[in-house]
Amino acid sequence: MGGLSLPHLIVLALVVLILFGRGRISDMMGDFGKGIKSFKEGMADETNRPVTPPPSQLQQSVQPPVPPAAQPVAQPTETQGPTGAA
Repeated sequence: MGGLSLPHLIVLALVVLILFGRGRISDMMGDFGKGIKSFKEGMADETNRPVTPPPSQLQQSVQPPVPPAAQPVAQPTETQGPTGAA
């Protein structure tokens, strides 16, 4: 009563082969191989990319934002009305 022995693995492989069929298993293995290939290519691309400076250096090299130009504030106008002169 322990792990799987060779006869157990053979029976398991036969059941999987019956359930999925030979064509489906070969398709899955082909897709698995393509996934590994694209992963390896992605890792190779990652090592070939230029190194970017750390964020602390990026912040120092960026110019501080320039405040927008001060817009003139509208001055209150004197309204025509009674001045209190009688």
